[in-house]
Amino acid sequence: MRHVCPICKAATDSELHKDFPFCSERCRILDLGAWSSEAYVISDPVFDEAEIEQSHLERELQQDPNETIH
Repeated sequence: MRHVCPICKAATDSELHKDFPFCSERCRILDLGAWSSEAYVISDPVFDEAEIEQSHLERELQQDPNETIH
């Protein structure tokens, strides 16, 4: 599989580069450093914890209290 290194934009190939999708260990380490220093962030939560909690509560309320869980 061919790709472009997300750090330096060099061409990479999954069959040739052991650090794929990066072109080298250097680029892989630079990317890891960016994540660990929080240079990369996810702007919005993937899910809303309040909505998930509410849906769990609603499901629990809808269950038959006499129902046996196996």
